[in-house]
Amino acid sequence: MNLLPLESLCVFLLPQVWLALGMQEIHADQETIGKISAAGQLMWCSASVDILFLLDGSYSIGRGSFERSKHFAGKLCDALDIHPGRVRVGMVQFSSAPHLEFSLDSYLTKQEVKERIKRTAFRGGSTETGRALKYILHKGFPGGRNLTVPKILIIISDGKSQGSTAVPAMQVKERGTTVFAVGIKFPRWEELHAVASEPTEQHVLFAGDASDAANGLYSALSSSICSITTPGCKVESFPCERRTLETEKELAGSYVCWKGSKQQNVMHASLCPFYRVKRVSVKHPSRCFRTVCTDPCDSQPCQNGGTCVPEGLDKYHCLCPVGYGGGTHCAPKLSLECGVDLLFLMDSSAGVTLEGFLRYKAFLKRFLQAVMGRDSPANVGVAQYDTSIRIPIEVGQHKDVFGLMKSIDALNFSGGGTLTGRALWYVAQHGFRRTPVFADVLDDLPRVVVLLTDSKSQDPVAEAAKYARDRDLLLIGVGSSFVRAELAEVTGNPKQTVVYSDPQDLFNRIPELQRRICSVNSPEGCQVQSLDLVFAVDASAGVGLANFLQLRDFVRSSSWQFTINRDVTQIALVAYGSRAHTVFALDTYTNNSALVQAINQMPFLGDVASASSALLHIHSDVMTVQKGARPGVSKVVVLLTNGGGMEDAAAPARQLRDNGVTVFVVVIGDAERDTLLRVAGSPSYLVHISSYEDLQRYQDLITERICEEAKSPVNLCKPNPCMNQGVCILRPGSYWCECHGWEGPHCESRVPRGFLQEPSLVTGQVLTAGESLFLQQGTGI
Repeated sequence: MNLLPLESLCVFLLPQVWLALGMQEIHADQETIGKISAAGQLMWCSASVDILFLLDGSYSIGRGSFERSKHFAGKLCDALDIHPGRVRVGMVQFSSAPHLEFSLDSYLTKQEVKERIKRTAFRGGSTETGRALKYILHKGFPGGRNLTVPKILIIISDGKSQGSTAVPAMQVKERGTTVFAVGIKFPRWEELHAVASEPTEQHVLFAGDASDAANGLYSALSSSICSITTPGCKVESFPCERRTLETEKELAGSYVCWKGSKQQNVMHASLCPFYRVKRVSVKHPSRCFRTVCTDPCDSQPCQNGGTCVPEGLDKYHCLCPVGYGGGTHCAPKLSLECGVDLLFLMDSSAGVTLEGFLRYKAFLKRFLQAVMGRDSPANVGVAQYDTSIRIPIEVGQHKDVFGLMKSIDALNFSGGGTLTGRALWYVAQHGFRRTPVFADVLDDLPRVVVLLTDSKSQDPVAEAAKYARDRDLLLIGVGSSFVRAELAEVTGNPKQTVVYSDPQDLFNRIPELQRRICSVNSPEGCQVQSLDLVFAVDASAGVGLANFLQLRDFVRSSSWQFTINRDVTQIALVAYGSRAHTVFALDTYTNNSALVQAINQMPFLGDVASASSALLHIHSDVMTVQKGARPGVSKVVVLLTNGGGMEDAAAPARQLRDNGVTVFVVVIGDAERDTLLRVAGSPSYLVHISSYEDLQRYQDLITERICEEAKSPVNLCKPNPCMNQGVCILRPGSYWCECHGWEGPHCESRVPRGFLQEPSLVTGQVLTAGESLFLQQGTGI
C-alpha cells in the first residue's frame, strides 16, 4: 500500500474545510451579519408547541457531523421555554431504520433535554430519510399533545437519501406539521428544499452557524407561533447563496486495452477511455429571512469621535478619544475653566505641507471640542502665518463651539515661507483687542498664544518672542521634536513646550496643552515660590572636561524649571577648583534666556577641587544682601561634585545652614558617604547618582526637593539683611536693623561726621518682609 505524503493530504483536506465553513453566505455588510448573529442568540419561544428533532445518523454524515448536529439541536433548545405546558421536545435518529431516542414527554426541563441530546450515540447505516418520514406518519409525535398544539419537525441531514422522500414529506406537511430542513456537512440542497415547508426559503437552514440557523428558524415562526416581542426587531429578506460539493466525472484520456473477438483465442488491441472523478463546488442562489434588531449604536450615542461598541441588543459602551470620557457618551472630561484670551497661531507655510496643516486643523478642532464647554470663560481666536500674517478668527469672535468649528473648517492652506518671528511680532501688537465688559470696565484676562508649527523659522525668533513675553503674553509652543529647541527659544521655558513624537501622538497631547494654558492662572511648583538658588559646580581636573560639560548641561536644563525674575526665583552660579569663581550673582539676570546664555560661559578650571572654599565663598560673597540675596526668601545651595575635595567642607556647610541656607549635595560616582553626610547635614539632602549619564534622569527629583524647601517657613533675619555689622532684630512678621555709625533700612549709609548720635537714637526702623524687598530693590541692594 502506497502512502501519500503529508503535502498531498493537505491538498485534499484544506479545500473541504473551507467549503464546510462556507456552505451558506448571506450577502449583507459585516455590521448586519453581526446584528443577525446577536439577534439569534437572544431568540426565545415560550408558546405551546411540540418540537421533534429528526437526526440523520447515517454513515454519509459521519460521527463528526453527527456531533455537530447534536450541538445545533442543543443550541436551539437554549431559545425554547421547555415546560410540560409550553414547549415539549423529542428526538428520533434515523439511518437504515428510525429509532426513537426520547419522546416529547420524557424530559420536562431544558437542562434534562440538553443532557439527553449529548448522550445520544451515533448509530450508522444507510440514509433512509423516506422511511423515517413514514415512521412519523405512522407513530406521529411520540409523547406529543392533541392536534390543537402546533407540530414542528426539524430534519437535520445532508439530504442524500437512498430512497424517495417526496411522497412521505408531502403527506407529513398535509397533516399540518411544519417541516424545517437543516443541512449539515455538504448538503444536497435540492432534496432539502423538496421536504421543507413552503415557502422553502424560510424553512431551509444550515447547521454550520447555530446562531444564524436559530435566527432563521424563529424568524419563520415569529408570525404564527413564537411571536417576537423585542422592540425594534423585524424580519428582513436578504439575498444569500448556498453551496455544496458534488462529484463529477471527466475524461482524463485513453489507454491501450485488449478486447476479445468472436474468434477463439484471438485478442485485439484497442484504445479505452478512462475517467477522473473530482469534487466541484456548486452554488444555489436563494433568499434568507432573518430577524434584525436595532443596534444600540445605530443612534450614534458616542459623541466627539467616540467609537460605539454594542453589548447585546440594548447595551453599549464608548471608546473615547483622548480628552473625552467625562460621561457614558464621550463628553469632554477636560475643560478650559480658566478665564483666558487664547490665540492659536497656526503655521500655514510650505514647510509644514498641506498634510501637516490639515493635521493641525483637526487637532485644533479636537482640542476645542474637548475643552470648550457651553459656559467656558475662555475667548478663542485663530491666526495663520507664512510670509504674511492674518487673523481670520478674532479672539472672542465666537461664543459657541459650533460657530467656531465652522470658521476653522473654512481655513485654507496658503504655502509660502516660514516667518515665525514676524508672526510673533504681529500677534504681540495686533492679536488681542481689549473689549469693555461694562461701560467703564475692560476685559483684562491673561493672554495666551499657542504656536502650532513643525517647520524651523526662516527669520529670527528670539527678539520677537522676548517682545511678546515682555508684553505679558504667555507663549506655548506645540510641535514635533524637530523644532524642540526653537520652541524652547520662543517660549522662554521648555516647560511651556508641548512636543509630540509622531502625528498620532499629537492628539494624545490634548490634556497636556490644557494644563499648560491654564497654568497662566495657577503656576505650579517653584513658579509661585520666591527662592534664591545657588549652583556650585565642581570644575576641577578630578571631574574632567567631558563630565564638566554634562554638569553644565544639567544646570542649564534645571534653570528652565524656574521662573527667573526679581519677584520669584533668582539664580547664582559658582564654579570651583582650588578657588571659587562667581560666574554670575543672584541679581545679575532677570529672565531665563539671558541666564541660560550666561551658563554656557561657565569656565572649566581644571585644578584641585576644594568644596570648602566654594561654600565659604557662597556664605561671604554670594548669599548676601549686597549681592542680591532677599530677606524673607528661601535660600538653597546645590553642590554638584564627584566627591573630591570634601574633607573640610562640613564646617562651612554648617555655617550656611545656621544662617538659614539649605545645602543639597549631589554627588556623581563613588565617594565617601560619611563625609558627604556631614556636609549635607541629613540623608534627605544627599542625592547619590551612579554616573554622569544618569544625571538628567534625576533632574525632576532634585527640582522637586528644591521646591519643597522653597515652601518652608523662613527666618527673616537669616541670612542677616543688615549691612555694616548691623544687628537684625526679629519682630512678629517683620524685622528691623539696629545700626552703629550707619543708617538706612539696612544700615547701608554712613552717618555724616558731626551727626553721630547714640545707637538707640540713630535708627530703629521696623520693616515687613515686603517693605524690605521693595526698599532693597529701590536702593539697588
